[in-house]
Amino acid sequence: KKELPSQSQISPATFNIPVVINKDVEKFIHFFQTRYRSHFTRALERSAKYIPLMEKILADNGLPTDLVYLAMIESEFNNNAYSPKHAVGPWQFIQGTARRYNLQIDWWLDERRDPLKSTLAAALFLKDLYDMFDSWFLAAAGYNAGENKIKKAIHRYQSEDFWEIKNGRYLKRETKQYVPKLIAA
Repeated sequence: KKELPSQSQISPATFNIPVVINKDVEKFIHFFQTRYRSHFTRALERSAKYIPLMEKILADNGLPTDLVYLAMIESEFNNNAYSPKHAVGPWQFIQGTARRYNLQIDWWLDERRDPLKSTLAAALFLKDLYDMFDSWFLAAAGYNAGENKIKKAIHRYQSEDFWEIKNGRYLKRETKQYVPKLIAA
């Protein structure tokens, strides 16, 4: 078994979002390398088409380009992705959030599927979340659960530390796993 790098072995210049290696992140690194390998490989193949465009939009909006991996864990860079909660596109926007960030949704057009327009909307949303929480981990959790859920978790646990908040019972399992998945991706 190949040993995973420790936090001290990872160069800070390698990433532009905080990277923490812990048991949760290691679990998803292992998952992506084993049981989910074929999906992850397909997503990486698809990513070559989208990452340059998405990184440019993120950078143009003053955001870390590593946030592009949110689209990987959301949709595997699939513009036609559709979730059970009716989230659509590479960034998996629900209707309310999509409309808040000016994505058109009607009978003829659903801009949540447009990689350019949905990435711009995701950048604006992520910027708003970061401005709200001053933490990329909490911003990512807010992207998944909604900003109000994260505000309530911060209040409930009197903490702005994602890793501390995730140990409580308030957040759903999906949200608790979201940040470790992002880091692993």
